[in-house]
Amino acid sequence: MNNWIELTPSEEEKVWKRVYTEFQFKPSISEFPSFFVPNPFIIYNISTYLNGSLNNEEWDFHYADLEEKALSAFQNVTSNDEYFYALDWHHPCYWVNPFLEFPRDEFNEWIIPFFPNGDYYFFIQKDFNWGFLGHPWEKTITIFGKELIKAFQKDRPRMFNTILRTG
Repeated sequence: MNNWIELTPSEEEKVWKRVYTEFQFKPSISEFPSFFVPNPFIIYNISTYLNGSLNNEEWDFHYADLEEKALSAFQNVTSNDEYFYALDWHHPCYWVNPFLEFPRDEFNEWIIPFFPNGDYYFFIQKDFNWGFLGHPWEKTITIFGKELIKAFQKDRPRMFNTILRTG
């Protein structure tokens, strides 16, 4: 089985239409929030990790921790054969399965990284029951859906130390 299966143009159009509609998504670099997710949700402030205050070793440590714990959380809320959306705003989007290999690109990142380092990166369950949404300009990561929140609370990434908003 393959991972990172590119969405067809019709799948991509359909999922983004749903994101814009259901989350009232209004991309912005200065007006926040840019989207509204259903309750329950937790929005974490990750600005410390976007301001360049960490040295490379510290950054690599925190990034690897987030990646490992996000993957584990996704495995806790999906079945072995289940795929969910991996969305990168204005770029190719994919179906991904957390139980399959996650190939890396030339920067040693996943095709769509978990850390919003320059674009909106969204990982959303196919029925929109849960999601992990990264906002690079608000400098936040939003987790929504009871099951996904619980999975992250069980083994919280070190980056998730400042809660900005909850609902």
